[in-house]
Amino acid sequence: MYRFLYVRKACCVIVFSFIYSLSFGQNVAVINGKPLSSKEFLWAYKKSHNGSTTADFNSLAAYLNLYVNFKLKVLDAREMGLDKNPSYQEEIKTYETALSTHKKVSNSGKEHDYLVNEYREGVLMFNVSEQKIWSKAQDDEQAIIDFYNKNQQNYNKPLGEVKGQVIADYQQSLEENWLKSLKQKYQIKINDNELRKLAKQ
Repeated sequence: MYRFLYVRKACCVIVFSFIYSLSFGQNVAVINGKPLSSKEFLWAYKKSHNGSTTADFNSLAAYLNLYVNFKLKVLDAREMGLDKNPSYQEEIKTYETALSTHKKVSNSGKEHDYLVNEYREGVLMFNVSEQKIWSKAQDDEQAIIDFYNKNQQNYNKPLGEVKGQVIADYQQSLEENWLKSLKQKYQIKINDNELRKLAKQ
């Protein structure tokens, strides 16, 4: 009896592992339990590379890193409840209405879904970046001064002469720290095998 249960349990584990490997195999990554499909990734890659989908593994991996960073920011925005903001929801509704009247885009299908989702997530990424990076860099004068003093060896000029560069560097530092904390907070799995398959297409 115990042996039968053990064998049955082992069979279940093998079947679930096989199903997971099949589903994972169609995704380039899984971010906090949510799959990122190869189709969506290639659509985004093609859109940002003038329609080209031919790329080597390193190019795809570099773009995937950027795309995962984007998705992490969107995830953070949702956790902050920015997607529940009435002005955000109104903006998305307006875009969807405009898109539905556009003759070149079908109101159904993957292309339409990807476009709507891209806009939704793009606005969320913009809104969260404004809070986490841009506003902080613009509104906190003391933080700019402290950053300049800490990294003065990189400038060799008075703050007044290089303030624009200092603000840009401070924003980059805020973004790097933010992404580092997001990567510690959320689990990310990259499917290198799927990327290699895409690179061979």
